[in-house]
Amino acid sequence: MIEDDYELSLILTEYLNKFNIDVIAAEEPYIGLSLLTQHKFDLIILDLTLPGIDGLEVIPKIRERSQIPIIVSSARDDITDKVVAMERGADDYMPKPYDPRELVTRIKTILRRVYPQEEATAHKPLFELKRDARIIIFKDKLLELTAAEFDILSILISHKNSAVSREQLLYDSEHIDDNSSIKNIDVIISRIRQKLSHIDREHSYIKPVRGIGYLLTEKV
Repeated sequence: MIEDDYELSLILTEYLNKFNIDVIAAEEPYIGLSLLTQHKFDLIILDLTLPGIDGLEVIPKIRERSQIPIIVSSARDDITDKVVAMERGADDYMPKPYDPRELVTRIKTILRRVYPQEEATAHKPLFELKRDARIIIFKDKLLELTAAEFDILSILISHKNSAVSREQLLYDSEHIDDNSSIKNIDVIISRIRQKLSHIDREHSYIKPVRGIGYLLTEKV
C-alpha cells in the first residue's frame, strides 16, 4: 500500500489482516517503488495525492517493471483522474471514503481474475502467537524464548507489517525494566533473529526501520 495518510494506512492494514491479507505500507511513493524490487507482492493499493510525485505518475513507473494489479484509492473523484489512472494501467479505482469491506471484495475479485490457478484460501501464518500460554510457534516449531524475547516478538507479531519504535518495544514489554537502555532492544532483537535463523537461515523476517525501530513481516 502506498498511502501517505498514516492513520488511514494503519486502519486499512489492521482491517485487511483480519482477512489474511498481509500489507506492507509505504508513506512515500519512492519507498513503495523500492519495496517492489525487494519483495514479491500480489497487488498494490495506491493513493494519488502523494509527497514528491503524483500517484498518476507512479502508475507508469510501476508498469515499467511489473504488471502487478493496481487499485487506486483516492479522495480525488474527478472523472479525469479516473480515466487517466485506468489508461495508464490501473485495474480499479475506489474514491474515498469507502467501506473497507468493499476493498476486501475488490481485492479478492482482482486476485481471482489475475491469478486463476491460485486458490484464494487463507494460509497458515508463519508466526503463531498463543499469548495466554506465552508460546510462539514459528514454521510449526516452538521457539524457546526468554520472557523479554517473548514480549518483544509478541509485540512485533501484533503489529505485523507495521514499524514499531524501540521506545514502544521497551515500554510495552512486561519483563524489561523501564530504566533499561534503548540499546537493550537491539540486543534482544539480535537474539530473536538468531533463534529464527536456526529454523530458517535463508530469510530475515525482522527488518530494521531506519530512525524508528523494527518491523516484522512474512514477506521475504
